[in-house]
Amino acid sequence: MSDIQLYITVIRREDAERYTAFYQKKDVQVVYSAPANGTATAKTLDLFGLEKTEKSVLFSVVAGEKARELTKALLSEMYIDLPDQGIAVSVPLSTVGGHGVFTHLMPGYTPTEQDSEVNHMNHASLELIIAISEKGQTDLVMDAARAGGARGGTVIHAKGTAGAGTKTFFGVSIAEEKEMIFIVADVDTKRDIMRSIMQGAGANTEARAVVFSMPVSEACGFRYGK
Repeated sequence: MSDIQLYITVIRREDAERYTAFYQKKDVQVVYSAPANGTATAKTLDLFGLEKTEKSVLFSVVAGEKARELTKALLSEMYIDLPDQGIAVSVPLSTVGGHGVFTHLMPGYTPTEQDSEVNHMNHASLELIIAISEKGQTDLVMDAARAGGARGGTVIHAKGTAGAGTKTFFGVSIAEEKEMIFIVADVDTKRDIMRSIMQGAGANTEARAVVFSMPVSEACGFRYGK
């Protein structure tokens, strides 16, 4: 089976360059970075003495063995498991579109025929939940998610790119500014969180959230979050 992973790291925005340098040192040459924000409430920020929740989300595509190596190194070298340092998860990819893409995303990696097969590996009891909502509705989505058992999330600001023939999806305008909320949850609570988001921030609310989930293969940074 193919074992190609999308490795996602959520860290403080001020640490983005340091983490990018770390990944490049580990021979992960292609790292995409997106600005994001945490979803901690004002009460939580006051409780922990935090002044801001600016984040950066780093994306890279790596082989499964490299993902496991990175997880160990993040713990031993970057101390990501300490409070307020960040989290990292890897999500299995089913296919990558052509050998030329490997050359770009994974320099030096030699793809095999197995890389066109679906990877059903799931080594952790975690899932990555992604909710896509209308701009400015993060609080509504996260209130619903927390009611279902979520502890927190990270929001990325995005924009839809719908074609002329698909301007709406279940009444939701696609080609407008959106917010993508990333939530990592236990498999046991995933269904409750997703159901709560659909009920409290779904198509019949101002958020009009669409939600889906993916299995997590590797994870670190959750030691103090459970």
